[in-house]
Amino acid sequence: MLLYSVIMFSVSVLFTVISTSIYRGNTNLIHDYHQTKVTDRKAYGKAFGKALFVVGLAPLFSGLIALTGDSKPIVITAIAVLFVGFGIGFICLWRVQKKYNQGIF
Repeated sequence: MLLYSVIMFSVSVLFTVISTSIYRGNTNLIHDYHQTKVTDRKAYGKAFGKALFVVGLAPLFSGLIALTGDSKPIVITAIAVLFVGFGIGFICLWRVQKKYNQGIF
């Protein structure tokens, strides 16, 4: 499970770096299609960065759980935490898109 944890930590760092950049105003990392109706790009970037940070926490927690052992319940818990965390993060992203872009598409 060490390799899994290293991969999850790497993914978490990547999401954290990107979310921090977006939070600081670099909204050109978000595809233009998702910003068509956004009027306040600064607030949008901050909200999107926070939501993306939530997505980045999922692999971090999953990797931490995976470090505790190799038993089947630990593996299932680590995967469940990953999927639940991604689900919560994507709901946060969906809410940001709905608020600032008047919908997902």
